[in-house]
Amino acid sequence: MSAVVVDNPEQGISARKAIAPSRGKRPWTFYVLASLFTAYVLALYGPMFCIYILSFQDIRGGLVFPMKGRSLHWFIDLFTQVRTGDVKGSFDRSIKLAGIVTMITVVISFLAGLGFRRRFTGDSIVFYMMIGSLVAPGLVLGLGTGLLFQALGLNPAWYSSALGAQLSWTLPFGVLVMFAVMSRFNNAWDEAARDLGASRWQAIRLVMIPVLAPGLVAVALFGFTLSYDEFARTLQTAGSLNTLPLEIWSMTLNVTSPSLYALGTVTTIVSFVVIGVSLGSIVLIQKKRGAQKIKG
Repeated sequence: MSAVVVDNPEQGISARKAIAPSRGKRPWTFYVLASLFTAYVLALYGPMFCIYILSFQDIRGGLVFPMKGRSLHWFIDLFTQVRTGDVKGSFDRSIKLAGIVTMITVVISFLAGLGFRRRFTGDSIVFYMMIGSLVAPGLVLGLGTGLLFQALGLNPAWYSSALGAQLSWTLPFGVLVMFAVMSRFNNAWDEAARDLGASRWQAIRLVMIPVLAPGLVAVALFGFTLSYDEFARTLQTAGSLNTLPLEIWSMTLNVTSPSLYALGTVTTIVSFVVIGVSLGSIVLIQKKRGAQKIKG
């Protein structure tokens, strides 16, 4: 074993102090930063937890504390369509719309990633046209989409005009994520598959898609969450039938019961379930890859 020789004893002491953890009191800056971080977390999640707690009141409950009893009354009342509006229908429409947007976003983003693997004439113009909608305000873009449908003699609806307006928001994010994922793909894997006799489609299906699967899941997560929560681009394009964000907005104008809080709790649970499923899929894909490497 080789030993480290320190000519200057003071230098050795300074090095040991730099490596060893401090046993004294923390500096005052630590407590200031910790206080700021705690205040930030409380400001970010405090209102959410207040809504979750107040949604579990009984029939005597109100919109403010103190909490009156505990029950699931407002969750049951939420889907009765007596006072709370068309929550069930709007939720169904939002899930369907988010699913359609997710599938289109994943497919087009993947194709865009394949198309931009090599430079071509006008690629910069096409790229900036794809992400240009991120600069436009969502409300203005939604209004323009609604006016365009009316000029063409078409009735705006959640499955047509709202779909197009939301794709102008989800596709740029999906394309940017796919570009980042595709940049780490080793072209030698694709070339090796082609050398072994695989067709172009077989190389994509058996090599590229399995390797890029975590990135595709990330694009799908982006597409679903952005569509599920979108309000500005859907306000003027959903037509006569509301999506869930629009229904929540209309409820704030006429609903004065904790059912509104219950709806917020349900939508949050759905969002966390989608995120959990997406992250779980990525973990399973990574474990499967690790097992295949061990077997290989």
